[in-house]
Amino acid sequence: MKWLISKFNAHKEKTAIIYNDKEFSYAQLTDKINEYINYLRHNSISPGSTVLLSSNFSFNSIAFFLANAINSNIIALVENKSSLDLENIARDSYSDYIFTLGEDITIGHKIQQPKHKLIDQLQSNSKAGLILFSSGTTGVPKIMLHDLSLMISNYKSDSVKDINSLILMGFDHIGGVDSLFRLLSICATITLSESRNPDDICRIIEKYRVQVLPATPTFFNLLILSEVYKKYELSSVNIIGYGAEPMPDILLNKIRAVFPSAKIQQKFGTTETNAIKIYNNPGDEQYFQIKDEKVEYKIVNNELWLKSKNNMVGYLNIDNQPFIEGNWINTGDLVHVREDGYIKILGRKKEVINVGGEKVLPVEVENYLLKHPHVDDCKVYGIPNLLTGSAVGADIVLKKDAPENIKSEIIKFCKLGLPTYKIPVKLKFVDSIELSSRQKKIRNND
Repeated sequence: MKWLISKFNAHKEKTAIIYNDKEFSYAQLTDKINEYINYLRHNSISPGSTVLLSSNFSFNSIAFFLANAINSNIIALVENKSSLDLENIARDSYSDYIFTLGEDITIGHKIQQPKHKLIDQLQSNSKAGLILFSSGTTGVPKIMLHDLSLMISNYKSDSVKDINSLILMGFDHIGGVDSLFRLLSICATITLSESRNPDDICRIIEKYRVQVLPATPTFFNLLILSEVYKKYELSSVNIIGYGAEPMPDILLNKIRAVFPSAKIQQKFGTTETNAIKIYNNPGDEQYFQIKDEKVEYKIVNNELWLKSKNNMVGYLNIDNQPFIEGNWINTGDLVHVREDGYIKILGRKKEVINVGGEKVLPVEVENYLLKHPHVDDCKVYGIPNLLTGSAVGADIVLKKDAPENIKSEIIKFCKLGLPTYKIPVKLKFVDSIELSSRQKKIRNND
């Protein structure tokens, strides 16, 4: 971490973070980190402690996170929201302390409990650690331990650049953590927003001339449907990054129309392996090649498997069965591989709908439904069926001018271009699509 602080000191006048319309320099960030290091010492938080940090991205949370990393602590990250049972999360992640961080720090009582052997392994080597939780949309969230010292070292050789980038991924998401260290390592400006409302994001882009806009396809769809982009000057955006879920063809074309000067880049990674360097196909950004010297990959039964030098240390709450065949990890992503080696993510295996033995990818049906002139947005999922086990259901957001007979019209449209087993047997018209806190569609409607 010394190299990172040295970079901050060498560029101390540069703007490090813009948060709530306040600008903080790298000198101010360094001062805040030192303040929190002293806070940890004053409160007898010894090096190597495991701390649960409940917070969202902010100037304070970034400084506190870095202070703990410098202290060689193991940091478990979760969102700051009232619905979370932090006591149980702390026990599940083997945390010694609970911190809730807003404008001030709230420290919980110390948790007395045995240590996990993987945490002991990091502590014995005086390494900082990072604990992340999966979204848990299909069951109990997986709890993953990373070697944070190793993760941070991967950014050491990055050159300083003058760019301003938003971070829209969560503080507790591998994409958010990767973006944070990637931007800090080049002494870029990180622009943050408490709100994920498209209007607020567009206002910030215009005000601070943001150049890099990374987000999920779902967020971009919300931005375009809201039409708020028409109110703001967004020409500063020259890079659009997307990931975390497949990008529909129609949406990609809409993004090109709204941001005609921006280069569109797909990003890829998993919580188990961290972000992975890829090369987007120049003619179709939905296809990419893995170009990372630290990563190997293979395709098994149309699923993508990865082996990375940045693999997590292991799971804390389940056995490490994904680590088979020499640390290969099954990503659960179904892919299509072209003859030239380019890969396209088709969807998650766990989201596949089995209709009487026929496999249906929700994204494939969604892409077709979005072609209908009266469909603004949609979500496809599996529903129980006595004859076929499962069938296809769809939530649909209609355009304002949709006719009264729209249901029969959409079914007729589906019959023209989809095989029978892929046609939704249940259409539900909704005002909006339910999203997770990570700006992705929630599909567990069955």
